[in-house]
Amino acid sequence: MIRIAVIGDIGSGKSFFAKQFHIPMFCADEVVQSLYKTNKSLFLKLKKIFPKYLNKFPIKKSQLIDIINQNPNNLKKIIKLVHPMVRKKMQLFLKKNRNKKAVVLDVPLFLENKLNLSTDILVLIAADKKKLVSKLKKRNNYNPKIFKILKSLQIPVNKKMEKADFVVKNNFNSVKMKKEAKNLLNKIII
Repeated sequence: MIRIAVIGDIGSGKSFFAKQFHIPMFCADEVVQSLYKTNKSLFLKLKKIFPKYLNKFPIKKSQLIDIINQNPNNLKKIIKLVHPMVRKKMQLFLKKNRNKKAVVLDVPLFLENKLNLSTDILVLIAADKKKLVSKLKKRNNYNPKIFKILKSLQIPVNKKMEKADFVVKNNFNSVKMKKEAKNLLNKIII
């Protein structure tokens, strides 16, 4: 099985691009959202650490933002609980799809969490920084302080570029990105 990992900056279009492959896809962000909405055990563990902020299940994104705004180090406490659960889900996904020709992994901190294997195909989505920030600012949940904290967890894009097997420039044109994904998948699989 070929593992294609889509990497890049926050808001660069990784998830959109990954979906364009139309092959089995593991999306860490979707798993995290699902955990917050459905995993009562996670809620209880987080509630024990942050009783002032979490009083009702399911966990809301706004509550997490309040927790992190209160103290940026709280993000590390959240990560310590959430990331092992995401890793476990990723392992189950890989096991379930082991007989597929290829899978795509959309994991924002893929390199940072050392999830990559030497055989993985790394596809970096590179976006113009001004366009990227402009698009991020239009998101309902955009918070410059949280953005800065999350950004601090990431390896700089230029370092990711050095590790990437392919670099795709995202100009935020969906038709172009769909075509790029199709062409790239043909290069990788054939």
